[in-house]
Amino acid sequence: MQLETKRLVIREMREEDFAPLYPILSDPETMRYYPAPFDQAKVRHWIAVNQERYRTFGFGLWAVVLKETEEVIGDCGITMQSIHGVIKPEIGYHIGRWWQRRGYATEAALCCRDWVFEHTPFNAVYSYMKSLNAASYGVALKCGMRYIEEYDDPVNVRTRVYGITRTEWTVMQTKKRQAVPETGEV
Repeated sequence: MQLETKRLVIREMREEDFAPLYPILSDPETMRYYPAPFDQAKVRHWIAVNQERYRTFGFGLWAVVLKETEEVIGDCGITMQSIHGVIKPEIGYHIGRWWQRRGYATEAALCCRDWVFEHTPFNAVYSYMKSLNAASYGVALKCGMRYIEEYDDPVNVRTRVYGITRTEWTVMQTKKRQAVPETGEV
């Protein structure tokens, strides 16, 4: 599986992605909203778990690669997560702090959102995060998601949830197509 955007390639993780993912997932700043940065064993496990997700579900978190340099700058994709006690499809993303604030997380998440509605039967997709993670919920909003709820969570203390339904996504896609002139004339 491989997806492409204007600036990114989004593909399945491979064992050799350990070298570029380790500095990202072990970085305290990048992982500040996680319980702790990952050690080497946790990064190797992260890759293996996602490879198992590809076999089981046909999706998981995928490596995010800059087209221009072929550097792995993080991950983004879909996982099945317990959100307020219910298993739901969730778009997650981790972009190394060296590449943040350039729109890469939004670009990757938009691609994954579209993939969900084009290739799965899910009628909604969600993103959830620690309530203090403004950058993460900013990405969710840019993906057309709306605020769903906030609740106490033993892992995040307070968890914030955003989501978009297939119907909402379809309306957005229709409006986007209608905004582009068919003849290409402006």
